[in-house]
Amino acid sequence: MTQPIYLVGARGCGKTTVGVALAQALGFNFVDTDHYLLTTTEMSVADIVAQEGWDGFRRRESGALQSVTAPDTVIATGGGMVLAESNRQFMREHGVVIYLRAPAQILASRLEAFPEEGQRPTLTGRPITDEIVEVLAAREALYNQAAHHVVDATRSPEDIVAAVLAALHTAHAS
Repeated sequence: MTQPIYLVGARGCGKTTVGVALAQALGFNFVDTDHYLLTTTEMSVADIVAQEGWDGFRRRESGALQSVTAPDTVIATGGGMVLAESNRQFMREHGVVIYLRAPAQILASRLEAFPEEGQRPTLTGRPITDEIVEVLAAREALYNQAAHHVVDATRSPEDIVAAVLAALHTAHAS
């Protein structure tokens, strides 16, 4: 299998951590669309949103998705990548989409345990747990709609990678 693998899911589900390990296991390249945007624009997500609003950020995010799509690549997408139907369709048509699913409480506890420098601005202006519950409720159906495979992301990164590899193997064998 050489087609790209897209990891989708909410902030804190482990897309970057799992993506790096998965790429290593497969001998693929790894790209994080948020990091790609940071590198190519020399602006953080917060800076882009401050200058161009969320619509401007989402446009740039869609462009980044298309720019980084390549064979033999694991791509960690931003949590909101699935908001645009064109992005969901693009990922499904150009690769394999894996939804790393975790409950809101686990996502919130991970984000509180490892706050990032320059973390993207709040979407709702509410405390992290409340925001995650609200955002996940709004996006869950979109993650499922985009996904070829749904993997439980509450386990260790090694177990998640093993589950992704098993799902890929099963799909590829059929």
